[in-house]
Amino acid sequence: MAKKNVEELLIAGGKSQPLRTKYDALKSMDDFVASAVTDGYDFTADELKEVLRESGDSFDSFGNPPKRMIWWF
Repeated sequence: MAKKNVEELLIAGGKSQPLRTKYDALKSMDDFVASAVTDGYDFTADELKEVLRESGDSFDSFGNPPKRMIWWF
């Protein structure tokens, strides 16, 4: 169930530029997960890491403003 929540957030971010911008600006994975839980996506950092690993994505951000290549379009 929690992996499904991670996937739903990654899909929602792929569809919504404001959502991507909000989450891309968060510095740490803990802040990212805390914000996701507040927004109704209930998962842990370990579950996020697992989904990212399975999809071959990295949580690293780059650029200014910061961006992550984790969103599913």
